[in-house]
Amino acid sequence: MAGRERSPRHRPWSVYRANTFDLSSEMMGLTLAGNSQDPDEPVLEFSLACSELVTPALERKPSSFVAVSCTTPPQAFWTKHAQTEIIEGTSNPIFLSSIAFFQDSLITQQTQVKLSVYDVKDRSQGTMYLLGSAMFTVKELLQDKYHRLHLTLRSAENERVGNITIIAWQMEEKKDQRAPLTRTDTVNGRMVLPVDESLTESMGIRAKSASLCKDTLLKAVFGGTISRMYRLPTTDGNHLRVLEQMAESVLSLHIPRQFVKLLLEEDAARVCELEELGELSPCWENLRRQIITQYQTIILTYQETLSDLHEYKGPSFKSSTLKAERKLEFVPTNLHLQRIRVQGESGYDRTYDVVTIGAPAAHHQGFKGSGLRKLIQKFEETKKHAFEDEGAGESRPQSMVYQSQDVVRAKEIISHINTLKTQVSYYTERLSRAAKERSANALERTLAILTDKTRQLVTVCDNKLLASAIQALSAARPEFIASKASPSAPDTERVVLRNDQGSPQAKWSGKGNRASMNVDWHEEEWEKVWLNVDKSLECVIRCVDRLLTRERLQSDSSEDVFLSDQQPNTSKRDGSPGVEGSSPGEWSDALYPLLTTLNECVAMMSDKAKKSMVFVLMQDCAPTIGMSLTLQYRRDVVFCQTLTAVICGFVTKLRNCLCEEGFLRQLHIIGLLVQFEGLLSTYGEELAMLEDMSTGIMDLRNVTFKVTQATSSFGPDMLPVITGNRDGFNVRVPLPGNMFDVLPREIQNGMLLRVQPVLFNIGINEQQTLAEKFGDTSLQDIVNMESLARLNSYYDQFKEVLPEDCLPRSRSQNCVPELLKFLSQNINTRKSKNVDILWQAAEVCRRLNGVRVTSCKSAKDRTAMSVTLEQCMILQQEHCLAPQVFTQALDCMRSEGCRRENTMKNVGSRKYAFNSLQLKAFPKQYRPPEGTFGKVET
Repeated sequence: MAGRERSPRHRPWSVYRANTFDLSSEMMGLTLAGNSQDPDEPVLEFSLACSELVTPALERKPSSFVAVSCTTPPQAFWTKHAQTEIIEGTSNPIFLSSIAFFQDSLITQQTQVKLSVYDVKDRSQGTMYLLGSAMFTVKELLQDKYHRLHLTLRSAENERVGNITIIAWQMEEKKDQRAPLTRTDTVNGRMVLPVDESLTESMGIRAKSASLCKDTLLKAVFGGTISRMYRLPTTDGNHLRVLEQMAESVLSLHIPRQFVKLLLEEDAARVCELEELGELSPCWENLRRQIITQYQTIILTYQETLSDLHEYKGPSFKSSTLKAERKLEFVPTNLHLQRIRVQGESGYDRTYDVVTIGAPAAHHQGFKGSGLRKLIQKFEETKKHAFEDEGAGESRPQSMVYQSQDVVRAKEIISHINTLKTQVSYYTERLSRAAKERSANALERTLAILTDKTRQLVTVCDNKLLASAIQALSAARPEFIASKASPSAPDTERVVLRNDQGSPQAKWSGKGNRASMNVDWHEEEWEKVWLNVDKSLECVIRCVDRLLTRERLQSDSSEDVFLSDQQPNTSKRDGSPGVEGSSPGEWSDALYPLLTTLNECVAMMSDKAKKSMVFVLMQDCAPTIGMSLTLQYRRDVVFCQTLTAVICGFVTKLRNCLCEEGFLRQLHIIGLLVQFEGLLSTYGEELAMLEDMSTGIMDLRNVTFKVTQATSSFGPDMLPVITGNRDGFNVRVPLPGNMFDVLPREIQNGMLLRVQPVLFNIGINEQQTLAEKFGDTSLQDIVNMESLARLNSYYDQFKEVLPEDCLPRSRSQNCVPELLKFLSQNINTRKSKNVDILWQAAEVCRRLNGVRVTSCKSAKDRTAMSVTLEQCMILQQEHCLAPQVFTQALDCMRSEGCRRENTMKNVGSRKYAFNSLQLKAFPKQYRPPEGTFGKVET
């Protein structure tokens, strides 16, 4: 009887070419694992193969798959558990996808398993009929000597239609790790995995693979893990066991919540800085009000976004259908970790991770006005013209126009002042405490640090930009009248700045120029301010020296101390009080007024310097403030999505390589390579998406990581914490104590770990065909060339400071320099849809211990094609996958693997959003099997 199996979890069907190899003796000989120390080990795993299948039409060979259902008494209904891929045109199919029951399956020895073999007539329509079925219990499979069953398939009319073989699997393990096969523990009739009590926590840390579901760190970051198992033949006649997993991450929401809060605090601080500038003349006051109003508008937007993010109660990923949702625009689209774990019969165990994410872009804001690259270019041109127009119209004095490097320097100065002022205040307090405690060692150590921090602050404040900015701010006060630059100059050279008028315009009565505004007495006054800090610090140093000298004399000779105490107390020329007597409060009394003076001088200098720099930034942003904040908001949205993906990649890479000394050395010496693979076309909206994405990725150069020790093993204490601002963000990644202890001393001591991002993009769809024929692919060419240069630079850094043995071993015939050479040749060839670029860039990234991120518009369809292809290429290149099953394995992963579940999570359908006409434009390696695609919402 033809028809679909009625099930709410029914999947569309895929088709495979006939398999040409037979069951191997090795496959028959392996047995069921009764115990495992591996949390990813299934309770039960078996493979299926059919033989002698017959169809009513004898001239036609079946295209078959097996649907697996189970029921456990007293349950009275069947539940569909899994199904194999479809193998086309053979009566003797051997299926690559194995059937796995994990610990959450809750099967017992009494569980009944039904195997229903279907013959698919029409692959695209999913038309099929039940060929035959067979049943067995788990107990029967366990009790068989070889854990293998050979059953007869019978049709609904009880006619024999073929045979089916069930082979239970066990990975070859070391004898001391393998439990006796005869032992099968049960609790209340359910199968239980016995736990080896000798397995220590440290062994778990040094395990070859960290489980997404069980590892202390990874389970705090990832969840909703979906798993699929495959058994694939190798060229040497053995089999690979491949566990494919896909997990979503709580960081999808956790990171945006922190990030938006930081942006909110940064912009609110900017408003406070503007408010604290003090009284300004009417013209400057109006300008300040306009800027503050713009900031307050954007702050309200951030507040609303933060509130929406905290109120969100949905799943921990944003589906592709919500990519343009305003409330979730900072949340990355469809962010998942895609993983394969490969185990061989010789005992090796390798894990490969790829972070998949929808193109980081401002989908809610749209792409009609182009993407970030063009918007930034347009903004710079507008800003340049605005200053030129104002200069030509004499609406602002020339002395108030600053170069771009001055603006960058002003931001750096503000940051340094904030940090150093806080540190000086902290160490003056510590010095005071050391004086109260009469601790000579603490006094000496703290003074050295205080001296260093104070002199750093003085150095920051002693520069020409600050001096001219302080003068400009003074000129913006209501009472300011600038007189002639030199007392000896004639009256005709006098300049007066009229601040009581409607515009801040200098009125020159003679041959004035920019130098005329450099009033010497302003510079002299500013020099006095920071010199006072220097002098007050010297007073503190001298006082401490005298106290310590007296202390040493007292310890050497009580008579000398007595004689020195008889000396009269005299006032010092430097203004510091004399040191007399040995009362308990002597040190504190001597230092207190000097430290107070130092703090006051530092506060005055810092306040003046910071206000002048804020005034510089105010002048710089004034002409284009509205456009600037709109552009910054878009950039924030894109960067947040990109940052979240990189943090996910960093956490998994660090955990996987925790015991690889070479990787950890590379990490703290030259930083982490992060390679983004883009599949966006350079046509229409996706061209603007690529502009957004490339800008967000390059902004990652302002990100550093720092590994810390977690305060507890409680889940929330394991989540990354972001600090900083738009000039630089730091991500603190907590590790459990036992993991933290194995890190190198440099990382344990808080060394900042840099990020080296690159992006390689190749459009593969039908829109890229249009772009290549009628449009423009220059952006893709530029992005790839820029990233090639950075990738070469990263490898050059590696060669200079690190040995080759820091890199992972590879079976590849090509070394890294050869791969980079081939990559360069392909990028310069300008070949249509040259996906070799993507493959070579990905391999270079893996060979250089990098983090891989793959992206298309929604990370659902083209991304699925890419990651499954990459998985099979890794299996072939690194693990000797038999070439005759490459295509079958690829189609198997695309039809029955985790990415089909990704489409279901996003759009409620297990079909890729392609149609047959579109796929003709795709490179052949990126085309899914029949029956797995159709018209669905993207």
